[in-house]
Amino acid sequence: MNAPLSHPALTTSSERLWSSLMELARIGATPLGGICRLALTPLDSQARNTVTGWLQEAGCEVRCDSIGNIYAIRPGTDPNALPVATGSHIDSQPSGGRFDGQYGVLAGLEVIRSLNDAGVKTRRPIAVAIWTNEEGTRFQPVMMGSGVYAGAFSAEHCHAQTDADGVSVGDALRSIGALGIDAAPEFDAYFEAHIEQGPVLENERKVIGVVESALGQRWFDVVIQGQDAHAGPTPIELRRDALLAASHLTVAVRDIATRHPDYARATVGRLIASPNSRNVIPGKVEMSIDLRNARAETLDAMTAAVHAAVQRIEQEQGVSISLQQTAHFPPCAFDASMRQSIESSAAAFNYPQMQLASGAGHDAVYVARRCPTAMIFVPCERGISHNEIENADPAHLHAGANVLLHAMLARAQRP
Repeated sequence: MNAPLSHPALTTSSERLWSSLMELARIGATPLGGICRLALTPLDSQARNTVTGWLQEAGCEVRCDSIGNIYAIRPGTDPNALPVATGSHIDSQPSGGRFDGQYGVLAGLEVIRSLNDAGVKTRRPIAVAIWTNEEGTRFQPVMMGSGVYAGAFSAEHCHAQTDADGVSVGDALRSIGALGIDAAPEFDAYFEAHIEQGPVLENERKVIGVVESALGQRWFDVVIQGQDAHAGPTPIELRRDALLAASHLTVAVRDIATRHPDYARATVGRLIASPNSRNVIPGKVEMSIDLRNARAETLDAMTAAVHAAVQRIEQEQGVSISLQQTAHFPPCAFDASMRQSIESSAAAFNYPQMQLASGAGHDAVYVARRCPTAMIFVPCERGISHNEIENADPAHLHAGANVLLHAMLARAQRP
């Protein structure tokens, strides 16, 4: 059990948090009010320098590791204690929003500023992490910085990855001065505040989401091979229509999600038909399948159901279907005691709250491999994210920052 709130009157500044978010959003601003700030570009460098400047002004020591992760540490009174950390990312999608990632970093900055304002010293240090290339838009793999931190892949492997123009991660890090030499710190615990990126909290009229887990994911590339043929002379019963087979598989994928519990999700997001001609029966289709679930056993069952559907459709439609797994992220359950601390902090402020799962991947998923971890969600308007019109209520952002402050404070002061 975590300690009760040590400073129940202590709150963050809603105006200062919003002002920081809007100032950061000017770097890479887009016409529709979003941001385009791809990882390890000059704009990303400008944003990094802006935020690290703010953190240094707040009294933090700033470090940078070999993949460009930034760690800002506010000292504690116990020189031997590990930091309680928070953070997220500041790179964006090509047409991204002002809050995805940015909110988690600047909520951490606001925690430190609020502690400074109140003259509160913590036993454990307080840290803010800025993770490199979370979005994975310019470089693969996604969640690169936190993945290196967790040991999922090496910095050397990531340095060799290239973008569409052939620029490597290593060269990009050097070009913006982000190839650090500092060792990554160990954390006592890690909290991450984030907009939900979905509609559940808004629909349920809740302000705080206590994230139980992040859904496990399995991604597949699918190739359906049929037979190109003339659309006029070829009878329906003699066709090997790859697009028709893809349609049946798409429906089957959706049906699999509806039949399974544990926050089941299943999506076909990409589909390319060949030869893509008006009067030719499609002989080949390339498509994707994205499966997600909160339990590994259920995710495995969904995968087995997809394989069964593939075999059935092959027989029924006279096509061949290849299925190649391209990604697998196991489900990640977040720390129970830290979730309880989030609940207690939200209750102290009388914020409506609920438990839910994260359908998206976050840096916290990798960090959880290395230390106890938890996430705090706040609503975003209509659940829209990865979009220039992404929006959030300043009052909800303030609430999330208040919950983060007191959850971190309880953890940082405990024996």
